[in-house]
Amino acid sequence: MSTALAPTAQLLYTPEEAATILRFGRSTVYELMAAGELKFVKRGRSRRIRRSDLEAFVDNLEPQSV
Repeated sequence: MSTALAPTAQLLYTPEEAATILRFGRSTVYELMAAGELKFVKRGRSRRIRRSDLEAFVDNLEPQSV
């Protein structure tokens, strides 16, 4: 019997990983964080973005009319 745990979804993302997920540039993600539009947690010098905060950010995006 194996004691290995099933893989779980990632809970925290680096700004670079978040940029890849959102298909934004890295600088854009840092700008969104600085403006308070994208929430993040900070531990020491590291910044991480919760999966739930990424989802909330996307859910709150307003579609643009043409």
